[in-house]
This record gives sequence, C-alpha cells and structure tokens, in this order.
Amino acid sequence: MEEEMESMRSNNVWELVDLPEGRKAIGNKWVLKIKRKTDGSIERYKTRLVAKGYTQQEGIDYEETFSPVVRFASIRLILAIVANLDLELHQMDVKTAFLNGELEEEIYMEQPIGFIVEGQEHKVCGLLRSIYGLKQSFRQWYIRFHQAIISYNFVMIDEDHCVYVKRSNCKFVILSLYVDDILLAGNNEEYLITIKQWLSSNFEMKDMGEAAYILGVKIKRDRSKKMLALS
Repeated sequence: MEEEMESMRSNNVWELVDLPEGRKAIGNKWVLKIKRKTDGSIERYKTRLVAKGYTQQEGIDYEETFSPVVRFASIRLILAIVANLDLELHQMDVKTAFLNGELEEEIYMEQPIGFIVEGQEHKVCGLLRSIYGLKQSFRQWYIRFHQAIISYNFVMIDEDHCVYVKRSNCKFVILSLYVDDILLAGNNEEYLITIKQWLSSNFEMKDMGEAAYILGVKIKRDRSKKMLALS
C-alpha cells in the first residue's frame, strides 16, 4: 500500500482540495492480489488503489470511454511473421499504466482509507491523472501512449489501431499493445533495445526480456527449426 501511494505521489495523480459546492466525491477501495509464477509459487503481493467508477455520472465525471486493444488475430499474425523471418521477440509491461493518462474532466475522490492526511481530513483528492477504476482510464491511457509512440515516428496500422511499425533503413520493429502489455518484434536486436530504452524513458516499464507468455498464452519456440507454437 505504501508503494502504491508512492506511485500516486511520484506521478502527481492528485492534489488535496476543498470539494466544490454541488459536487460529489467518488469513493475508492484497496484491491489486494497475490501474483503467482507459472509454477504456482508466489511472485509478489500486489495492492492497487481503485476508484469506485460505478458511481461516476455521465456528462459530469466522464464522456467517452471506448479504448481499443490489439486483436488476438493480429498477435497470431505477428508471431507467424516472427517465426518465418526468425525475428527477435521481446515483451514489456507498463507499470501503473493508467496513471499516465491525463484527465479532461474535473473529478474528485475521497482520500484513501488509511492515508487520510492529518489536519486535512475535510479535503478531497482533485484528480489530475486517471486512476484505476475510472470509466475513462483505459481511453486516457491509450490516447497518451498513442500520442507518444506516433511522435517517435511509429506508424499505426489502419487495420488494427494497437499495432505500430517503425522502420530505419533495413531495420524494423513491430509493436502491439494490449492495455499495458507490449509485444515487440524486430529484425535487429540493437535497434529493438533502442526502442525499449526509449519506452523506459517515457513510461515506467518492466522489461520482461524474450517473450514467453502473451495474454495468458505460453509461447514455445525453436529458432533452429523456425518453429513457434502457442499453448
């Protein structure tokens, strides 16, 4: 919980303000989860502060909520290309992805249970960035990521708005995004590493190295035979 609150502070997610007259602050709750490794052993204990988005009022607390994710058919096609051309295949995870999204609406939230600031108990959190649980969080994160990746000369594929390609001479990287899971395929390892460094400089990332799992599906690969299988 302390780590989660530190993420909120470092990302400047809110500021304490007086609740404006006629406005209502939405609640929040702590969601506790045990993250496990593939063999079932405990990897870490995870805590997430989640806003009670179901209490948001349309037209006041949010407008549009739609956000795309990469289609699994696109993932399968990328993996087929990876196998056929013997490409490098890496994976990255965006830490606290939704905290990167900037809000367009004025939203007020109650102070988190257990972390109410002494002497300012009457104040609420005026949200500056999106937070998990808000109805528009997915959308605001996608918009933020899309704008950043396009500014770095990636080109979005018209057939799937969560697949991007970046080329430099004979080198290329294909990037796909599923909420906060990023899959990177490229024909030059150094070029791929450069892309990963850029991503890490713009977002708080976890580099997971060569891809072994994608969306809960295991990737089995034998590069000597140009074989790639999903299990």
